[in-house]
Amino acid sequence: MNYDQAAAREVLDGVKKSGRTALSSAEANRIADAYLIPTPREGLATTPEEAVRLANDIGYPIVMKIESSDILHKSDAGGVLTNLLDAAAVQAAYGTICDNAKSYDGNAEISGVQVQQQLAGAQEVIVGATTDPAFGKLVAFGLGGVLVEVLKDVTFRLAPTSQSQAAGMLDDIAGSAVLNGVRGSPAVDRTALASLIENVSALVADFPEISEMDLNPVLATAEGATAVDVRILCDFADAQPRYRPSQEDILSAMKRIMEPDAVAVIGASAVDGKIGNSVMRNLIDGGYAGELYPIHPKADVILDHPCYKSVVDVPGNIDIAIFCIPARFVAGVIAECGQKEISGAILIPSGFAEVGEHALQEEIVKVARENNVRLMGPNIYGFYNTHKNLCATFCTPYNEKGKVALSSQSGGVGMAIIGFSRSAKMGVSAIVGLGNKSDIDEDDLLTFFEQDPNTEVIAMHVEDLKDGRAFAEVAERVSKKKPIVMLKAGRTSSGAKAAKSHTAALAGDDRVYDAVLRQCGVIRAKTLNDMLEFARGLQVLPTPKGENVVILTGAGGSGVLLADACVDNNLSLMVMPDDLDASFKAFIPPFGASGNPVDITGGEPPSTYRSTIDLALNDERVHALILGYWHTIITPPMVFAELLGAAVEEARAKGIDKPVVVSLVGDIEIEQACEYLMDRNILAYPYTTEKPVAVLGAKYRWARSAGLL
Repeated sequence: MNYDQAAAREVLDGVKKSGRTALSSAEANRIADAYLIPTPREGLATTPEEAVRLANDIGYPIVMKIESSDILHKSDAGGVLTNLLDAAAVQAAYGTICDNAKSYDGNAEISGVQVQQQLAGAQEVIVGATTDPAFGKLVAFGLGGVLVEVLKDVTFRLAPTSQSQAAGMLDDIAGSAVLNGVRGSPAVDRTALASLIENVSALVADFPEISEMDLNPVLATAEGATAVDVRILCDFADAQPRYRPSQEDILSAMKRIMEPDAVAVIGASAVDGKIGNSVMRNLIDGGYAGELYPIHPKADVILDHPCYKSVVDVPGNIDIAIFCIPARFVAGVIAECGQKEISGAILIPSGFAEVGEHALQEEIVKVARENNVRLMGPNIYGFYNTHKNLCATFCTPYNEKGKVALSSQSGGVGMAIIGFSRSAKMGVSAIVGLGNKSDIDEDDLLTFFEQDPNTEVIAMHVEDLKDGRAFAEVAERVSKKKPIVMLKAGRTSSGAKAAKSHTAALAGDDRVYDAVLRQCGVIRAKTLNDMLEFARGLQVLPTPKGENVVILTGAGGSGVLLADACVDNNLSLMVMPDDLDASFKAFIPPFGASGNPVDITGGEPPSTYRSTIDLALNDERVHALILGYWHTIITPPMVFAELLGAAVEEARAKGIDKPVVVSLVGDIEIEQACEYLMDRNILAYPYTTEKPVAVLGAKYRWARSAGLL
């Protein structure tokens, strides 16, 4: 785009020189012109007579607005009058607007009254920009007027955004259908609206001092989009640059941290019950094969390992140091780690920002950066790397190897991850505690897991993102290769307050997180169980080759619930071709139902299940299969499980590997059937119709965002 950056810079420099942070309407419109943001014909009147002359030149109907840098919300001050149809109305409106403004704020400096062309037959929308503490510059779009204030139907993207991303925003909002025209009104010019969003995003990206921008309303018509009112606020304070190492430096450090060949335990202990003892025992009992150095100023040997007074006394190289000492001693030992060229400090101790000790946390960060040491934590349970047989934690030992990497800010959530993965036989490649995230953040983990051959799926419990933009940039790249699932705690105002008190997290607006995570291809989970089930399911389910989903059930009621769940999870029920419909009818009784869902009814023998399952598996037009089993004596749960397992195994042997998920309802025997199927990598869930469909929906969301469908 050919933006006039020099013109915009001149305006902003003038505002800064005047000591103001709010732009006048005239200044805002000059910047809008520089960035190709259409505005109506207008002029500034300082007398009623001048207002009439401008109105006659512009043409009626007219809108008039107070012009004052001290009054940002003109409507609140009674400073806006619309649908003025003649000179007499304009002359009277001038006096009314000025009187209203003086009553609203007697000290406000009034520059005059803006006389503006009134546009008719348009859909009101809002386009804006804001500065988010986690993600930085964002562009926003939503329906205007009361709809944005009451319904808060708004979506966001990182700025700058492309026109294609801006066009996607138009479909993100709940009320997107009104843009296509309702009750005879024409559809809006979507290309013009997307261009306007793109131009706003470019403006705030080019000029970081613009902290907030509102175009409200923007009048969208079939011929274009025009910003009726432009409001711009600035923050001219020098922004502190975020600490952001290069991807090469991050990966180099993270490989040493996550795959260490030598580990030191600071504060190691021979006394049972102490954290330093638990960490040592976990490392030893977990089978870690690297060098292990206990560090304690008064011990010679701990758990049969020679002990050293300081890491600088250790003769060999050390990759990470696990801290099991009080918070007040941490900074000094980090400096010693720097002398020893240790790459990472694993900070188990609490007593930092989570309890208000921000200065102490800032001190350890400063020392770490001066000494080129990366910090994990503080206030964490440590981490596991199962393929390295590394239990760098005081928690439960864990060595179930798998392909899922998980992280959490909360120790409690970390223990839930361990328990679920063990119970569900999921297996993990790594489990990482991040705690206060004074340094190492989720984007650092993503950079490592991206290239880790032992990781296929990444799941993260997050209370805040310290640098959301860095996360989004890495996640957008990594999610194309490996699914990323996020459970964002603090979705509600109450949850956000709890997050802040728990780990000193600043929880951002949930709508911002929702939109940006979608933009960068992250699958969002709403509950802890969803995150864990998605993590397990995404590594098991093959990638679908198309959108056609078929439901096959032995109970009509389950079929209805499964179909509802498909709608909830944006899955497409296949429109059944006539020939395939006839093939299903050949196997099911006359009182059953073909179509989709296919209801074979509850009284059918195992052969009917097997025949219809084989039919769905072997038809290449069916891309995913949802099975609803109903417990019957004719086809008992384990009989069903065994025939399904055999059918899927035979299909896989022929190279047919499509997603299959199963809902089983019935007595407790279905639990054994589910376990049997899970052991054969067929996702099966008892007592629920929603969960299997939600997991399948997560797989489809990833496949779409990764461009695989």
